[in-house]
Amino acid sequence: MNPTFAKAIAALVPTGMLLFGSTLQFSRRKGLATLFQLIGAACLVAVVIAHVCEALGWFPRMHWGPGA
Repeated sequence: MNPTFAKAIAALVPTGMLLFGSTLQFSRRKGLATLFQLIGAACLVAVVIAHVCEALGWFPRMHWGPGA
């Protein structure tokens, strides 16, 4: 297994939990602070998904991943 892929999957678990918790908190209290927390958690998940794509080499034209 690719070590970058293993690290990305390991990072996906806590960021996914953070996104889930932020979504729950925003659904209960619709404030500006909880909205910013939700946006930040979503951005972190997007970064982790980008690392997963990089590890799998899904975007070779962007020169990501092992074949770069």
